[in-house]
Amino acid sequence: MGEYTHFDRDGRPTLVDVSGKDVTKRVALAEGWVYLPEEIFKTVSQGGVKKGDPFRIAELGGIMGAKRTPNMIPLCHTIRIDNIKTRCDLVPERQAVRITCEASATEVTGVEMEALTGVSIAALTFYDMCKGIDKGMIIKDIRLLKKTGGKSGTWCAEDYREGKENI
Repeated sequence: MGEYTHFDRDGRPTLVDVSGKDVTKRVALAEGWVYLPEEIFKTVSQGGVKKGDPFRIAELGGIMGAKRTPNMIPLCHTIRIDNIKTRCDLVPERQAVRITCEASATEVTGVEMEALTGVSIAALTFYDMCKGIDKGMIIKDIRLLKKTGGKSGTWCAEDYREGKENI
């Protein structure tokens, strides 16, 4: 068990000690997709969801979810988040909604989990807003696109290029 960072030598879970790490600006960008059945695609394209605007409500849900990450992920540190930006964009050629969440913090540990949680909760919120129309939506491909800061520096998904929509 000694090789695992989240377990002590007796095999018990432990929060990683980050007290010796440097405070740096850290940013993470994640994305995910909600694929829409035809009826939902038509309804959201025309702004006809009876509950309200699923795009803006999902964006708000993503922000709220990212802020609550350490309450849902057992060994995730509580950090002070500087900013969270969540976007939900309809991508007609995929008949899907692309969700992105960018989280940033000036901290001793990264914000990848906050960005991924923001995308996940935004996707679930979008599903909740539209499930009365059709429950056949598919949430897929939630992933980290990029992270910066900290000891490991910058990391990007191989197929991610800034300024491109990756669609």
